[in-house]
Amino acid sequence: MTLYVGLVHHPIRDRKGGIITTAVTNLDVHDIARTARTYDVAGYFVVTPIEAQRKLVERILWHWSEGAGARRVPERTEALRRCEISETIADAERVIRDREGVDPLVIVTTARSAAPTTPYAQVSELLQERPGLLLFGTGHGLGPTVMERADYTLPPIQPDADYNHLAVRAAAAITLDRLLGSFD
Repeated sequence: MTLYVGLVHHPIRDRKGGIITTAVTNLDVHDIARTARTYDVAGYFVVTPIEAQRKLVERILWHWSEGAGARRVPERTEALRRCEISETIADAERVIRDREGVDPLVIVTTARSAAPTTPYAQVSELLQERPGLLLFGTGHGLGPTVMERADYTLPPIQPDADYNHLAVRAAAAITLDRLLGSFD
């Protein structure tokens, strides 16, 4: 199974449904990288069109790969080796296509009850045959253009709750466990 993860910062919904670009956060970059490494994800893309934000991610990666962080916490260095910076989702898809020789399945996540969704077990089976790019939205979720062009939408983690606003790094960990975890 070959799975890549993308943390998307544009196009993202704001609380009123408008489209925005969200800011990159240090915690999201390295916490999702650690989860991706734990589940042996093939790669992790931080997707942002803003050059200053991409430079920030470069600094974060440098700190944990060559700077003081690399000497202090080498385990994080290992996790962040899987992290790449991408200007757009399409750029990340191109990188995967170049590596894997086939377009990836694009799988999206949502906190909203959305129909139709595909069960985690079914998506996991599909990933046995073709690589996938699993996209997580920041802010108030992925924009409609991303949702509409996805091959599959996973069910919300807790669709019937009266409060459903997990941190993206928590949602990434739960989702990766549901797709790739062992349930013996």
